[in-house]
Amino acid sequence: MKKNKMGQRFKIVRGEKLLYCLLFLLVVAVPISNVFTKALLSESNIEVEQLKNKISTQENLNESLSMQIDELASLDKIQEVAKEAGLTYNYDNIKVVGTNQ
Repeated sequence: MKKNKMGQRFKIVRGEKLLYCLLFLLVVAVPISNVFTKALLSESNIEVEQLKNKISTQENLNESLSMQIDELASLDKIQEVAKEAGLTYNYDNIKVVGTNQ
């Protein structure tokens, strides 16, 4: 019980106690939930950045391998490998196949 300036006493009603408790819980819960959600967001952002780095690395590797394939499939490289194997390039045996429309 509390007294006001005139010396009168007033009681805190049970409903007011409930409201005060709910207000206190709200004041405590909102900042805690805010920190929790920001921590989850930060963790998600870190995972996204790590995945972006992995993707970038894999794309660079794919591009490098594609260049190697193009180099190995070039006509000069094929002729070089054929000469090393003792094969010759006979132009008379080449026939061009195509459609004429």
